[in-house]
Amino acid sequence: MASRGTASGAAAMALLLSLGIIGVARGQLQVGFYSDSCPDAEDTVTAAVQDAAASDPTILPALLRLQFHDCFVRGCDASVLIRSASNDAEVDNGKNQGLRGQDVVDAAKAQLEDQCPGVVSCADIIALAARDAVAMTGGPSFDVPTGRRDGLASNLRDADVLPDAADSISVLRSRFAAAGLNDRDLVLLTGMSLAIAVFTCARTSTQAETVGAATPTAAAHTVGTTACFFVKDRLYGFPLPGGRTGSDPSIPAPFLAELKARCPRGDFNTRLPLDRGSGGAFDDSILRNIRSGLAVIASDAALAGSNATRALVDAYLGPAAGSFQGDFAAAMVRMGSIGAITGDGDGDGGEVRDVCSAFNTN
Repeated sequence: MASRGTASGAAAMALLLSLGIIGVARGQLQVGFYSDSCPDAEDTVTAAVQDAAASDPTILPALLRLQFHDCFVRGCDASVLIRSASNDAEVDNGKNQGLRGQDVVDAAKAQLEDQCPGVVSCADIIALAARDAVAMTGGPSFDVPTGRRDGLASNLRDADVLPDAADSISVLRSRFAAAGLNDRDLVLLTGMSLAIAVFTCARTSTQAETVGAATPTAAAHTVGTTACFFVKDRLYGFPLPGGRTGSDPSIPAPFLAELKARCPRGDFNTRLPLDRGSGGAFDDSILRNIRSGLAVIASDAALAGSNATRALVDAYLGPAAGSFQGDFAAAMVRMGSIGAITGDGDGDGGEVRDVCSAFNTN
């Protein structure tokens, strides 16, 4: 890894070692995996993210969404980057509608292929770009272990496992547990101040209606916006006793009026901040909003509906406030390690793609 030798980096290294996430032998993820084989790899990715963000700051939230969508389906193997002429790849699933950031990964990959052909995987570029996106939006700087290989499959239906914005807390907990993550990870990655929002996809009302149940995935909602399409059911179509529909009764009346003013019936495209009052900063505002009933989307509001997740929200607004950034960094590393393919390719599977959007032909 190119020089990132700071005190925070050393602390992150100690944290990762204590978590047992970093390995020192071949076949395990490790910080600085490319130190010898491609020493400028991490700086090259950082530069690509900086270049993209200079012209479009919204690409930063998109890059975290890209990693989340990659890792929750088949593990962190860059399967979400594969494009298929028959539209049957993972990215073609409705839940990936509006996914962005692939061009940033492609740009970094092209430069890395010039520097170190066949060395740096697309899966690692996704992880590094997400890390950089967090730091560039005011979040913590942290090291991520690398050494992932790219997967050899990408299927449309595999992405059905992605969480939905409308998922209940029990469903969210089940989906995260299936990915090897716990309630703390759910709170940190779904509704906390993590400087990135997953709901940055820009959809037209036609796209939204076409994909139907394809809602934005739950993760990292402190910076960014969502479309009224993803709030409309809470405002106008919430199931009520007697077979009626109306507004979610858990939304405080003043906030409900505010949301309805921003998202009148039939308006699917207007965008509103996910983190009310602090949509552009890495802070604990989203947690305060969740606790006060001011969460915009159902999956964020759901965090207040379980004793386990509500206790974690309260803790990060109180005695555990000082550990939030470190805990968030650790959650990002855990998510980035889901199902990672490692090893030298002899029996471990995977490959290092020449181009991120296509499997190698040899």
